[in-house]
Amino acid sequence: MKHLVRFLAPFAAAAVVACADAPSGPNGIDPNAPPSVAFLVWNPMTGAGDSCPVDVHNRYATMGPDGKIYPTWHPPVDPETGCTFGHEHGRDPRGSDLYRDVGDIPFGYANETLDIWDPSGRRHEDHVGHKVEWENDVQMNLDGIANQVLNLRCDILTKLHQGTHSKDAFTNNLHELVYHIKCTDGTQIHMTVMSAIGRAGEFTRSCEDVAVQAGTPTPANSPDGGGHRKIPDRTCVNRFVLVNGGNSNFSSGIHESWQTSNSLRRENGKTIVSIDPYFQVKQPSRFHDPGVADITGRVVNLCYEVEANGDRARGGGCASATSNGTLAGIVQTDPRSPFNGVSRFVDINGNRVDNADGPEVWYTDPFGKHGKPEKFPGSIRQVVSRTNNSAVPFHGPRIGESRNYGGTGVHAPN
Repeated sequence: MKHLVRFLAPFAAAAVVACADAPSGPNGIDPNAPPSVAFLVWNPMTGAGDSCPVDVHNRYATMGPDGKIYPTWHPPVDPETGCTFGHEHGRDPRGSDLYRDVGDIPFGYANETLDIWDPSGRRHEDHVGHKVEWENDVQMNLDGIANQVLNLRCDILTKLHQGTHSKDAFTNNLHELVYHIKCTDGTQIHMTVMSAIGRAGEFTRSCEDVAVQAGTPTPANSPDGGGHRKIPDRTCVNRFVLVNGGNSNFSSGIHESWQTSNSLRRENGKTIVSIDPYFQVKQPSRFHDPGVADITGRVVNLCYEVEANGDRARGGGCASATSNGTLAGIVQTDPRSPFNGVSRFVDINGNRVDNADGPEVWYTDPFGKHGKPEKFPGSIRQVVSRTNNSAVPFHGPRIGESRNYGGTGVHAPN
């Protein structure tokens, strides 16, 4: 397998004209191109066993539409050197039927564009949280009788920055979302936004619909959005993980569900596209715990915790990794811990397009608003089919639930 170093295809973004005639380096990257903020973020955790140096990691790069170098998908283990990165980015996008249209995904491009749109609202995310999922030829569901007479299938490729290893998402609701869908009825959506998931400064307790105030978001002027970031906290783990008898209910105690609600809108506010995929994580490595200094509890530590009444974690990941707490020394960053966020899936849900009278190419701000046919400072290129499915809306099923993206050396933070 070759390193994923290449230019983006047309649907992903329009190439910057100035870069078209630029000299090409040995991997197809302009050697004079500036690095994005995202390209400089990752460093190996040698104490956790990461054996790949930065220069090997940086071979997995792509040129963004702004002429900067961005990181992109790579496997957990570099196939040429055999070294390990300690993290994974989900499913290899090169297997998607959409890959020939969209190319490699530049991780962090929307974040970088936000710097231009609102210099006072900078929001950059870590590297390991970028997660890719896709499925080809997905059978979609339509409302009413249309579902009985129409056979609608779509190719779907999506990427969300979903960090389930740190306290970032407790307060921060802005996370980069890339979403591509191409359907047999002509519907197409190719969008990149900073998705505002729920309210800034708070999250929703995963085991019950209660808002938990967690602090000040970054940036402080983060806009509130639709949906929820449903994240486990101490209440959930006490209720479902630390038990007196029988096995712990980890699926109820630590499951995360990031329920997004996104749109592209014209300058006048009219909706062009709306989508609402939900991104689920089965075994994240952290939970919110106001009783510790950094408000970040480590799930694997629950395997060793015993309450005064004898309640403790039993079965599940604690049984496999620590023999229910009898095998000492398994910490959050240990590759032996199953609480590393590698088991995920996406509920595709609704896809609505109202663009029959519009252009295929729109430029919006990083939040998907102020859509215009012309480029403007801080804008992102979005591609939408000239169709209208509002009369027969469709929604998609769950994808990726049977997959596990763990690999040699993968550990939290992941």
